Parts: sequence; structure tokens; C-alpha cells
Amino acid sequence: MKISRNTALLATAASIAVLTFLFWPAMDQGQSRFFADQTYHFQTLRALNVIPSGGADTQEVLETIKHIRAGDPQSWFEAWEATGDRVYALANNTNDRLSRGRAYFRAHSYYRTGEFLLLPDDPQRPAAWEKNVTAFYKGLDTLGITYKRIEVPYGEHHLNAVYYPGPAGAETKPLIVFVGGFDSTLEELYFALGAAALERGYSVLTYEGPGQGSVLREQDLPFTHEWEKPNGAVLDTFLQSHVKPTKIVLVGMSMGGYLAPRAAAFDERIDGVVAFDVFYDLNGAPQVPNTALWLRDHGFGFLVNAIIGIRKYLSPGFAWVVDNAMWTTGTKAPLDAFDTFKPYTLENVASQIRSDVLILAGQDDHFVPIEQVEQFEKALTHARSTTSVIYDRESGGAEHCQLGASTLWHATFFDWMIEKFPAAS
Repeated sequence: MKISRNTALLATAASIAVLTFLFWPAMDQGQSRFFADQTYHFQTLRALNVIPSGGADTQEVLETIKHIRAGDPQSWFEAWEATGDRVYALANNTNDRLSRGRAYFRAHSYYRTGEFLLLPDDPQRPAAWEKNVTAFYKGLDTLGITYKRIEVPYGEHHLNAVYYPGPAGAETKPLIVFVGGFDSTLEELYFALGAAALERGYSVLTYEGPGQGSVLREQDLPFTHEWEKPNGAVLDTFLQSHVKPTKIVLVGMSMGGYLAPRAAAFDERIDGVVAFDVFYDLNGAPQVPNTALWLRDHGFGFLVNAIIGIRKYLSPGFAWVVDNAMWTTGTKAPLDAFDTFKPYTLENVASQIRSDVLILAGQDDHFVPIEQVEQFEKALTHARSTTSVIYDRESGGAEHCQLGASTLWHATFFDWMIEKFPAAS
């Protein structure tokens, strides 16, 4: 059979195409996300974020998340708990002191991460919490890190603080006071900033207030928008037994971007305040639209609750925000929790801040609109100075609190410390 020239050419072209498909290397391009779901991706970044300070290791995190299904908090908990148990056992069976202490630190972080997405009343929470706290202090003790746990009287309750005295010469530098936010724990503050500050010769005072850490879990004390009260109680107690530092710089992480500036507006002892990241107005956070509140206030609460239930089912991140909001505010209904946050705005108090102010922000922050940087700047009419830094995606710091890029914001912060407090730094 005679084959036409055109047919032969087509057959040849097809053969080349097939061979190219079979043997040409497939495109293998890296990805910037661990999960499509933002909450699971973000919390994985949070676990990786403490690697520079010894709170995690890369492959331990990657091996953990391969067992997790986004939207399934039980698989999240079980995977991190298993990694925590394995690393804790590794610590117990390690003779080298540094390796043992660092393994306790990593186990702590994995236990904390595992507990994070469980429902507030999940019966697995108390044991997981005890594990993470125990591992943390074992890490400190094993590594010989000097610290002092402080119980702060607070009405019928008490707050908790940990003081990390810096090396010789730290007394000439500002005291860094560090507080977390909507979901922070006292112990994780060491990894977020404490370790980096100690390396640079600063003393650090970390604390947890109402609505946070063990104060919430063990005393059921919910958040307060009047953060000058817990912050003032911590400073009062600390200064009763310690020499007043040359300067005091208060840093607030995440929702602490509201809490710390709020405290600074009412306390002249604070010489510098850092919003890490900006959180000028919690009501501007994109969680519950004003239309939902309007519907509730006009007799359509049942409809709003149904919509919230559907959205919780479809969005793991929204479900976590709602559940955590009710837990930390001591409320029983989602909209009641968001009502509680209405006073959480710096609009009427920012003008009272007279210290140096550093505002940090991530360009793609999924919690706080970037417009709040400018709003906060304009409201700081009496601040001694205002410095704002917005990190873009290319820098690695575009996420909320620059997660995954801790060394990036540390460089900004410590340079700012040297610039604003040169005689002491």
C-alpha cells in the first residue's frame, strides 16, 4: 500500500509528539502553599515560623502535615500529637543536653499546634495543654535558660508572666514587654520574640492576660478591651521586685496590635509600642458583615444563625474564628461574641499615645485590612514618632504577623530599637 507524503509527515509529527510527551521532563515547579485552605496553610506556617528560635524542624513539620486533611481538626490534632509524642520521647532518650532541650522545645510547639484547632470543650484539650506546657519548661531547664515565673494579682484572679533576664549589660537596654493576641499562649512568646531579644542582649518580660493561655483555660477569665488594666497590673507587680528599666517597649502580637497600643494610651511608663501587626479596629476585620448584625437587630436572628452555621460548615477558618471568639469572650452565641468586640478600636484612644510607635503589616493579611495602617497613622496625633512597614509577597512577610519570615520582622524591630533608643541600645 502506497502512503502519501502528507500522511507520512503527519505520522512522523505524531510520533515525535508522543515521544516528546513520554520522555521530556515534566514541569516541576515549586508551590508556595501547604494547603488550599488558608487556616490550615497559615497554621502550618506558624509551626515553621519558630524554626529560627529552635521550636520546630522543617522535615518534622512536613512529615506531620502529610497525614492531615484540611477541614478535619481531628486529623490535625492526631498528626501533631503523634509528632509531639515522638519528639518528646526522643528528648527523654537523648544524652546530649543541647539536643535534649531543643527536642523538648519542638515537642512543646507540636503539642501547642495540635491543640489549636480543637473545639474549646474538646475533652482532649486539657491533656494536650499540660503536655505542651510541661515540655516547654523542661526545655528551658534543660538548656539552662534563666527565667522567672511571676504570678500577677488581678482582682479575684491572677495573670501569669515569665521574665527572661538578659546577659550582662542588659540593664542599660530597654526592657521588652511582649503580649500575644486572640489565640496566643504565654510559652510561644519565647519563640516569637523572646529568644531573638535575648540573643541581642535584651531582657524580656512576657505575659498572658484575660482571654489568653492558661488564664482562659484554668480560670475562665475572658478578654477585656480595657487592656491597660492587665498590662498595668503586670508592670506594677514586676516593678515591685525589679529595678525600673531605662526604657520600656511594649510589643503586641496579632490582636496584640490593638491590646498593646490601647495599654500605651493609658500608661506613661511605656516609651515605645509596637503593633505586630496592625490591628487598629477589630470591627474592620472581615469576619461578620454589618448586614448580619442589622438582620439580628431587626428580628431575623434565626436567619443569621442559619447562615453562620452554613458558613462554618463550608469554611474551617470561619468556624475556628467563631468558636474561639465565643470561648475567649465568654459568650454563647456567635453574634454576641462579635458584639463584645465592638469596643476594640483605637479610634478614640490613639491620640493619647505619646511614645514612639512602630506599625508592622503584611500586604496579604487575611485578618486585617491593609487600610488600617493609614487609619492608625492618622489617629496617632501625639505620638513621639510613627514608623510603618508593610511587607509584600516577594519579601516573604505578606502574611499576618509575617508568619514564615520571623527574621524579616526581627531585623526591622531591632533596627527600630537602636534608632529610637540609641543611648540605651
